[in-house]
Amino acid sequence: MSSAAAEVVRLLTVRGGTVAVAESLTGGLVAAELTAAPGASKAFRGSVTAYATDLKHRLLGVDATLLAERGAVDPQVAAQMAAGVRKALGADWGIATTGVAGPEPQDGQPVGTVFVAVDGPSSGVPGSVHGGKVASLRLNGDRAEIRMRSVRSVLALLLEELAGEQTKNERAQDTEQNGGF
Repeated sequence: MSSAAAEVVRLLTVRGGTVAVAESLTGGLVAAELTAAPGASKAFRGSVTAYATDLKHRLLGVDATLLAERGAVDPQVAAQMAAGVRKALGADWGIATTGVAGPEPQDGQPVGTVFVAVDGPSSGVPGSVHGGKVASLRLNGDRAEIRMRSVRSVLALLLEELAGEQTKNERAQDTEQNGGF
């Protein structure tokens, strides 16, 4: 278990939040990292390992035209996977991985091309959508290294978003306490 996974679980548990995972190239490794953290059952809703491209559409709602035109290794696909798993599994946050771990290129993308995404709630407005954030990665190494670095990257992206949400909440509380100033 990584310290990032433990920190994600800790932060979500403290805030009463949940996360769901959509994975392609990582094949369940992100879910395994999160569930290795003590207390994960309080924050982890579940995961969908959509390794096959058609499952990205059928299970996660990724646009079929996008998949047909660009393939599965695309930043918009990653964003739609994160949003789709969040909705499908009823989580506050959705995270996703898609890319090429090798040994061969895929969808016209070279080995090491990876997109990780986060989709989460907007702070302060019930029912509103935060939207997503996608990171484009060019990773070196063998298949195992690319997959593990993808896991670390998506967890780091989620931590970054959770930290940003905390800062926004603190600013809103401070403004409220100071009469709107």
